[in-house]
Amino acid sequence: MTAANMLRAERIKLLSTRTPWWCAAIAVVVALAYTALFFGFVPLEGQSGVTSTQVASALGRTVVLVLAILAAATEFNWGTMKLTFQAVPSRVPALLAKGAVVGVFSGLIGLLVGFGSWAVAYLIKPAADLGLASGADWRAVAGQGLTFFLTGLLGVGLGLLFRSPAFALGFALAWTQVLEGLVVLIPKVGGDIYQWMPFFAANQFSGPDLTVSMLKLEPPLGPWGYLAYFGGICVIIYAAGLMITHRRDA
Repeated sequence: MTAANMLRAERIKLLSTRTPWWCAAIAVVVALAYTALFFGFVPLEGQSGVTSTQVASALGRTVVLVLAILAAATEFNWGTMKLTFQAVPSRVPALLAKGAVVGVFSGLIGLLVGFGSWAVAYLIKPAADLGLASGADWRAVAGQGLTFFLTGLLGVGLGLLFRSPAFALGFALAWTQVLEGLVVLIPKVGGDIYQWMPFFAANQFSGPDLTVSMLKLEPPLGPWGYLAYFGGICVIIYAAGLMITHRRDA
């Protein structure tokens, strides 16, 4: 099977079910709704809207993580992964195609979230400082495509590692919604550890995290350094899922 055929097969498997479309819609709607509420009720006093866009994108990124996990893990439940490996015995090319398709789809959702949130903010408060005049502004908007793409790879990796949607989702949601937040409560070293959490790193690329100012943190890396760090974690987990799936039965 050629690379084009594998990509086409993965695209059909992903987009022929309702789950990805529902997840995409939820990710975009939640982000836009948060942005509308923020700019509708919070006085900005001339400040940049980058922070609000970053928080809105973090909500959407969690939904995309769920989407990517389901795209990989449910194939083991339904038996379609076994059929895929019968068509592609070497397995690795098919898994690379899955990562590429899910990652690109996730990246497109990120672009919708980024530019959609910016547009909603501009419509509600056109007088606010929302011009795309600097690299930081573009990272907060267009940069969502990169962080969402990497999140898609991370989700596929977790789905391949756990194989069970329930276990994979439980781990991912516990980590993103509970564990990363609890780290800051560790006496003395909590703030230092928190600055190396994966999704904190993703937020720093998109824009200043609210916790940075609230906890008076001094992040050790710049935006691009944090993107590389987050990307490295995502690629390692994706590669681990690929290697383990390649070696054991489907």
